[in-house]
Amino acid sequence: MRIRKARYASAFLAVGALTLSAACSSGGADDEKKPAGDDKKASVQNFGIGSKADSTGPAVPVEGAKPGGTAYDLDQAGFDYLDPGQQYVSDMLSLQLLYNRSLTGYKIDAKTGKTILVGDLATDTGTSSDGAKTWTYTLKDNLKFEDGSPITSKDIKYGIERLFADYQTQGPQYVQKWMLGVDYRKAYKGPYDGKELPDTVLATPNDKTLVFHFKEAHADAPYAMSMPNVSPVPKAKDDKQKYNNHPVASGPYKIADYKPGKSLSFVRNTNWDPKSDPIRNAYPDKWEFQLGIAEPGLTNRMAAQSGPDKYAVNMSGSADPSKMQTLTTDAQYKSRIVNEYQPYVEVMNINTKRITNPKVRQAIMYAFPQQQVLQAFGGGAQGELGTTLLSPTVAGWAKFDPFGKLAKPMGDPEKAQALLKEAGVATPVKLSYAYANTPRWQNVSLTVQKALEKAGFQVERKAIDPTSYYTVVGKVNTPYDIYRTGWGADWPSASTVVPPTMDGRNLQDGTNNYAFLNDPKVNSEIDRIMALTDIAKQNEEWRKLSEYVLQTDTSQIPFIYDKYFNLHGDGLGGVTYNQVFGTINPSTIFVKQ
Repeated sequence: MRIRKARYASAFLAVGALTLSAACSSGGADDEKKPAGDDKKASVQNFGIGSKADSTGPAVPVEGAKPGGTAYDLDQAGFDYLDPGQQYVSDMLSLQLLYNRSLTGYKIDAKTGKTILVGDLATDTGTSSDGAKTWTYTLKDNLKFEDGSPITSKDIKYGIERLFADYQTQGPQYVQKWMLGVDYRKAYKGPYDGKELPDTVLATPNDKTLVFHFKEAHADAPYAMSMPNVSPVPKAKDDKQKYNNHPVASGPYKIADYKPGKSLSFVRNTNWDPKSDPIRNAYPDKWEFQLGIAEPGLTNRMAAQSGPDKYAVNMSGSADPSKMQTLTTDAQYKSRIVNEYQPYVEVMNINTKRITNPKVRQAIMYAFPQQQVLQAFGGGAQGELGTTLLSPTVAGWAKFDPFGKLAKPMGDPEKAQALLKEAGVATPVKLSYAYANTPRWQNVSLTVQKALEKAGFQVERKAIDPTSYYTVVGKVNTPYDIYRTGWGADWPSASTVVPPTMDGRNLQDGTNNYAFLNDPKVNSEIDRIMALTDIAKQNEEWRKLSEYVLQTDTSQIPFIYDKYFNLHGDGLGGVTYNQVFGTINPSTIFVKQ
């Protein structure tokens, strides 16, 4: 999953003001002074698949909720895309829940936070056949677009067909690739020349049935069907790129007014049937988004909650790091704080094409100063020391710390030096360290440099323009030895983490396998695990493979599990969190009357 750009922009500017929080110290601070998040240690969620009964609407009422009022969202940036076909970043994933419905979606219990996958437009999460290569979905009754016209299987098929057009470049590509292969656009160009996907790929035998035919088995297809691009689009309203400014609503709200980068207003879609929707309570009459609010002003407004800000939330952005010490220690904010895991893991990649000796890579692992780096992130409220390549939000996750990083989070230079001696390499070992040229990563790079040099390395820091950073480090012949990236699961299965980031057959420019790992055992295991049709067994096997890569290949150093941390106005109730997206869940929010 792509990390929201704005979240890091604010943090880059504020890093110099940070102090080490109690979550990072070794003392015994009393409870009143503990930062929020200090007691929240990694534990895996159970994102199970719900039954047909779970998929039946209406959504379970939220205690104390009443319909009415206006809810607000304060946002640092604007939205690149409102077209569900182009949405892939966390802030847009939360936004689209207001007006867009997919075949499946995540049902979140407002009391417990328990999250399960259920049918959204579909009656359930799908029925598989042909060894999980074929998936069939049946639509619910009384589904309508905002203009009152019925939503049929052909509208969803058309919504998927337009994903093959050359302008659709930003959204997920799972379903397209599963149907027609990696080069799917060579096989089909989209619906604009009058051609449809054949029934052998995606069939609509009647107005309420869709049948997907994939080239290979995909046990996690129900999760892929929850992505925003698996949703209906009325053919008559599709004007290609312009559709981005006026997507037609299938959810409980429709767009009333949109000024890109400034404001976005939603009002009720009176043709939405709550009886068909098990996910969205949709209590507020209106949603008003105020966009382009700079930090730290945005966080200051959330803290002060004056006027309409009392009814505001920042659904996807974490609070400004310069304010963390106050927000995490002042008791007046405690009841308004949400502090939960996001699906992202921060890792330091080790270029295995350049650093070929595993002992040298393990020496870098032991020397890496996790604790000091966490400080630059705002302390324990904005991240937790990470020791696995999978996030705690991924099904099958388990604690795993083969290098004892939690016992020595400041680094273990003696162990690193011993490994370099075992490797028989001349010291100091030269490393070229690329980092994004922003205040945060400048600071982090100096910290990492000092720690590695204590362990027998000679580190040359190389600043890279942040706008081209991922392009540079993603080139097969990149001249750098170590560099940071972040990656998040698209849904709570490591099938969206291990194959894209560890498959050695994915080593062209632009790869997500940033360490350029090419381990034949890993490659063959990816194929074996992908073919499993038991999703629980598959998740267990992904975890085992990720642990093998960490311990044996040591191609990446996980160092932080990212967290969402922010306030909301105390005029809002029912504020829940979507751990899959890593954002606030707008579906259960209500305005206190």
